[in-house]
Amino acid sequence: MEKSKQRSLKSKTLYKVELLLLKFIPFILAILCFLNTVLSYFGIDLEIFAYIGGISFFTLLFLYVSSYVFKFCLYHRLPLHYLLINTLISIYDYHIGIPLDDKNLLVLYLIIAFIFTSLIIIDYVKTNKRDTELDN
Repeated sequence: MEKSKQRSLKSKTLYKVELLLLKFIPFILAILCFLNTVLSYFGIDLEIFAYIGGISFFTLLFLYVSSYVFKFCLYHRLPLHYLLINTLISIYDYHIGIPLDDKNLLVLYLIIAFIFTSLIIIDYVKTNKRDTELDN
């Protein structure tokens, strides 16, 4: 009986750890993506960001599916949307080319970051306001 309790405890702990990772990894990846974009404009290329924060479509797909499996709210999906849009713009610019100079391309990325940061903050405030109203 003792071994089954230990397995159950391990399973619950792993479940909680996975949930925490799935909730915070999109935010960490979005921040690293943003920093990498801004720093690369100034000629600072940190390969560590590519190793830690590099993302593929398969990773993004896994994070999207996981967010739906665990029923995450929009607040936790917005960084994934940001990453998807940044990745698509980067791929398009690399293969086809966007007719913008480096400064205007950076402005485009900053506008996208501002829009998603605003949406994240708005959704966070709405969610917390609704939760506090439910508690009262």
